[in-house]
This record gives sequence, C-alpha cells and structure tokens, in this order.
Amino acid sequence: MSRMRSGRTALAVALLGVALSGCGGTGSGGTGSGGTGSGPGGTKDPGPAQIVDAWSSCAKAAPQAGAILSVPNTGAPTPAGVEPKIGRIDPDFTPVAAVLCGRTITPGPNGGQEQVATEQRAEQIAPLLTALRLPDQESDAGIACTLDMVVPPWLALLDDRGRWLRPYVPTDSCGKPRAEVLTALAELPMTTVDSRTIGQVEAPEAEAAGCSQRWTDMVAVETTIGRAGPPAPPTSAAVEPLRLCVYQVPATQRGSGKPAGDFVYGGPLPAERQAGVLRAFANRRAVADCATPASRFAVLRPLDGTGGPDRYVELDGCRRFLVAPPSGGAQLGQGDDALAALLGPV
Repeated sequence: MSRMRSGRTALAVALLGVALSGCGGTGSGGTGSGGTGSGPGGTKDPGPAQIVDAWSSCAKAAPQAGAILSVPNTGAPTPAGVEPKIGRIDPDFTPVAAVLCGRTITPGPNGGQEQVATEQRAEQIAPLLTALRLPDQESDAGIACTLDMVVPPWLALLDDRGRWLRPYVPTDSCGKPRAEVLTALAELPMTTVDSRTIGQVEAPEAEAAGCSQRWTDMVAVETTIGRAGPPAPPTSAAVEPLRLCVYQVPATQRGSGKPAGDFVYGGPLPAERQAGVLRAFANRRAVADCATPASRFAVLRPLDGTGGPDRYVELDGCRRFLVAPPSGGAQLGQGDDALAALLGPV
C-alpha cells in the first residue's frame, strides 16, 4: 500500500498511472481530462471549452476525480457534480489559476490507511498554458506506440472572475497527452487548499496483523473456472512460519465468480496450529459435491510474504481448501470442521 506522499509526488504518480489500451477510465467520473475519441494522433477539433460561471470546489465539480479504489464513503452522499464540455481555451478567457482534483492514500490517524480527496491550486501557470495551446501531433505510421494509456489528472482553469473551464489536453502522435503538458503539470508549484477523507482503505487491525484489507476467495475462483486439480501427494511439511488472514464475504459477493472479502482477524499462526493445518492439507479425501458459497475464508501465506504457496480455506460452506503454488497448478482439497477450528482468531 502507498504511504503519504507530497503533493508533487502524488501528482507524479497520477501522471505515470497506466491502464490497458481500450480499458477506458479517466479518473474523473465522466469525461476525461483530454482526448477527443479520434484515435492515436487524431486531429478532430474539440471546439471551445464550456465556460462555467463560478468555481465552487473539487468536492462539487469533480467528486470522483482520481478515484483510486472503491471504498465506502463517509458522511453525506457525494453530489453529482458538474461535467462541462472539455475543449480549447477561448481567446476571451484569460486563465489565472489551475485547480487539480485528485485522490491519494495516506496513513490514518489511528493507523491503517485512508483514501483522501485533494484540491490543489497553482497560479504560476504560464508554461502549462503554453503547453495546453499546442496542437495535436499527426499520427506517424513509422512510430511504435506502446499499449499503455497515460491519464492526466482532473484539471480546471480559472479566470479572474472566478469562471472556469476544462481544457483539452493536446495529444502526441500516439494519441497520448503531449510530453510538454505532462512536464508542465509535474512542475506546477501547487498548494493544497482542501482535503477530505473518502473512506478507509486499510483498517489499523489489518495493518497490525500484516494482512491486506481486502482479498479474493481463490477457492471460489478456481472452482468456478474448473482449473484446480486434485490434492497433490503429501510432501514434506512447510518449515516457514505462516501468516493467517481471515476475510468475511459480503452477502452480495457470495456465489459470484470472484468474491472479495473484508478483513476480520489475522496474525502469525502459532506453530502448534500450523502443524495441524499442514497435516490437514495432506489428506487425500475426495472433494465433496457442494455448491454452498462460503461466507468466510482464510488465507495462509509465508510470514515474510515470499517463498511457499498461498493456501486458502473455506471456513464454512463447502469447507474446501486450495493450495496455489507461485508457479501455478493450484490443487483443491476437502477440509472439515477440525481444520476450520485451527484457523480461529490468533
């Protein structure tokens, strides 16, 4: 998980964030910071940007800007926000400041990590305006373009009357934001004028246990795909200490192809319990014909996070377990109440 970053470092991370080509996603909850949908090197004129009468705040104008993770909101429901048309800067509109809306991950006041929405402002914006007024570069069949997509931050320009607009970001020959714009954004001297906590990313208890806040039940994933094989012949018991992390699957996730659970408890697994768990994994019982989704599952990983396989156990439902080596070839086995009891709170 990321720790607290300076405003400039957080922006650099946003600028360098990539998504697979064709995956969409703009970080603004709607129209992206730039681009016209005309493809790499497209030259379609976006037209003038829509000018909005008065700037209020990122919380109102761009409530979803820079969303990093889906976390529960705190406080009142998020307003719908305003999504004016992105376009070229009107010659009669004289920008005097830039506002960037985004989010970052920071340590919580009592431990753990929180997602925080930020509003940053810059007034020394001449280099940025010069870059934003550049034309799109023509596509060039001789240039090899990578498949990643650079997504600039949510950006607004304000004039001395408090009006604002969303500027079009000119693209290079590969259809990505021009390097001049990205450099100007990265070098903006910004001041954070507002921040608000969106929700908890990692609870203090999860952090203390050395567990992630959320995890996917791979027993359900592998059995849905039908990829897991039968238990392997018993091998020598693992000698590395194991960490136990237990997750609760929300009712809305149970029975899905990729159920995600929320942290409940965990920590280093006591040695005597680990020996019993490994003996249970060595059993050769046939896996029961069962379709009851688990409401809780356990994940066992090497204490140092490296080395041996990940091990998953359904603590109710069908009581199956899965051993997933790093090299692949996951193997499914049948657990029981005794195995589940060994994986209680530590």
